[in-house]
Amino acid sequence: MLENSEMGEPPFPASLDVEALLASGWKPYAFHQFILKIHSRCDLACRHCYVYEMADQGWRDQPRRMSEAIVDRVALRIGEHAMAHGLTEVDVILHGGEPLLAGPDFIAYAVRAIRRAMDTGTRVNVSIQTNALRLDDTFLRLFDQLGIRVGVSLDGDAQAHDRHRLFRDGRGSHAQVVDSLRRLSSGPFHHLFSGLLCTIDVRNDPVKTYEALLAFDPPAVDFLLPHGNWSTPPPFREADSAATPYADWLMAIFDRWYGPAETEIRLFTEILRLLTGRPSRSESIGLSPALLAVIETDGSIEQSDILKSAYHGAAATRLHVLSHPFDAALTFPSLVARQIGMDALSGTCHECEIVSVCGGGLYAHRYDDNTGFRNPSVYCPDLYRLISYIDRVLARDVARLRGRR
Repeated sequence: MLENSEMGEPPFPASLDVEALLASGWKPYAFHQFILKIHSRCDLACRHCYVYEMADQGWRDQPRRMSEAIVDRVALRIGEHAMAHGLTEVDVILHGGEPLLAGPDFIAYAVRAIRRAMDTGTRVNVSIQTNALRLDDTFLRLFDQLGIRVGVSLDGDAQAHDRHRLFRDGRGSHAQVVDSLRRLSSGPFHHLFSGLLCTIDVRNDPVKTYEALLAFDPPAVDFLLPHGNWSTPPPFREADSAATPYADWLMAIFDRWYGPAETEIRLFTEILRLLTGRPSRSESIGLSPALLAVIETDGSIEQSDILKSAYHGAAATRLHVLSHPFDAALTFPSLVARQIGMDALSGTCHECEIVSVCGGGLYAHRYDDNTGFRNPSVYCPDLYRLISYIDRVLARDVARLRGRR
């Protein structure tokens, strides 16, 4: 599956000629999403965490909490970016570490500062992704007041969740997460609930996992493939193996979900959109451009923090909100590579009949120490099998409808 660089050519995307792209008339897309790492530490020690457990250990050098001075400058930079590009709305995601560790007062300050800095015509949608351990009524009342949507990380039932999402002393966190999640999902704050994020472990029963998540009436569920690449393969995914453990796991859930569709499963929804000729709304599938910037607690501007799973410094840009606008990151080669669609893909991908749907998979999953990012996804067999299966199911149902007519 791996594709070697030409002799003497640096690995992709270092070899990308951005100046030539710009001269040809290509223009970068503005950022629409801004992830604020408002706290760099966590109150869990999850075994599958890409921030703390994988290649990039830069979190150790970050201040624990973003300062108000940095927040003020971030707000200014987002405001000037929105104005320069005529953005009618932007998404701000409060993230970590565990963002609730920053405290309700700081979160209120950050959200109000960003909204004050916006042009009157730009809407700011704010959400927070949390492990929910500290999600009490104080936070929920604040989020209700400020219109902050809440996503919660939950990996299924107690056995599934506590495989990885542990306290540092080895205790499972499921019971405490569920207590907080009930407060969000079954009371007057349900309208704030944006969905559940579940990292896949193929040892867990897929349908049982899905139904454990459904019990909380989530508006949406994200099933995430564990982060890995060709040099550091994810669990149970052997490089160059034709086995498809992740596709098999997801197909079982698709069969349970398809038809009743009690909630949105974003991966399935995006695949169905792409199969019916609509664009993807996610960078993890399809060829839609990356529109996301990350701001670390010290004010550094970075790319998607998922790149931290590849190698130390993979997400870095050497830019900082105190001295650089966000536009300065738009011509950074690895950001450009995530905006140029087919031109960033490997020869193997170009020859594949489902490339417009798969899109080469998540950019970070294509990495190899020797060849860089111009490779198929390490999950290539799984993605091919899953997409082909959903395509067959969709085609069958379309044929039935035509037959009735």
